[in-house]
Amino acid sequence: MIKIGLISDTHNYLDPQVSEYFKDCDEIWHAGDFGTIEVADQLKEIAPLVGVYGNIDGQDIRKEYPLHQHFEREGLRIWMTHIGGIPGRYCIPIREELEKNPPDIFICGHSHILRISRDQDLEKMLYLNPGAAGKQGFQTHRTIVRFEIDEGKIHNVEVINLDVEDELNEEKGQAEVKSKQ
Repeated sequence: MIKIGLISDTHNYLDPQVSEYFKDCDEIWHAGDFGTIEVADQLKEIAPLVGVYGNIDGQDIRKEYPLHQHFEREGLRIWMTHIGGIPGRYCIPIREELEKNPPDIFICGHSHILRISRDQDLEKMLYLNPGAAGKQGFQTHRTIVRFEIDEGKIHNVEVINLDVEDELNEEKGQAEVKSKQ
């Protein structure tokens, strides 16, 4: 069994909470738009990192991380890329490859929209987009995902809203200010 931390679209910002949420992960998968190589380096300090570059990433990241990652874990075939589309509306070259040879899990980022679903048209392939963990973008919430893979099955999928902790800290800070007045 392996425990995975899935993140995307950090855009130069790695929330300090990520290290706490991913500390017990065997691997971290980043679906592109790191923003800076420092974000990748910080993630590698937590756990081994598998990543792909995104459209905002510079040459330093592109030299270390490819556009596509095809790999296998615990008997599941995984394809990760940054810009992939969504079930029913995949990007054309992605769709053609998915139709020919669908992986068990397809991971992408880019949209900043959290989505986890089975694609019934592609042999029940699991589609994962962890949303965006960074502060740049139009996302309503900053999210990451954690899950386990064991003998060809995915277990304990958790969506973590990074904003919840920020909101709690903000409320606590406001309460402290009011109590001092």
